[in-house]
Amino acid sequence: MSNAPVETVSTGADKAKLAAAAALLVGGLVAFYALGAQPLWLRVVSLLVLLAAAVVVFFLSESGKQLIAYGRDSVREAKKVVWPTRKEALQMTGYVFAFVFVMALFLWLTDKTLEWVMYDLILGWRR
Repeated sequence: MSNAPVETVSTGADKAKLAAAAALLVGGLVAFYALGAQPLWLRVVSLLVLLAAAVVVFFLSESGKQLIAYGRDSVREAKKVVWPTRKEALQMTGYVFAFVFVMALFLWLTDKTLEWVMYDLILGWRR
């Protein structure tokens, strides 16, 4: 990913684009409910058209362009990942299961030992 410094400069035009995107989004919701007497397909189409327009306007703003750049950088970084082979993945899974089993056994033995010390030796409660 790029290590460019974050700039928070936003122009009036950019703020207007974000406001227009928000207005289109709200307009889509209002249109969906205002057209309650119309057929469902018309309501859904109006919602989707206004939602798509809001997305387009957002991606034309500086924030949208930065989001696209972030997505591209993320994909580029994900392509650099070296995935383990099947054998390595199975070995590591086996190590994890073995560790969990040993730890569970240790905790169980510790619990039973403390139970024995507390109840049988110290308090003298025999079961």
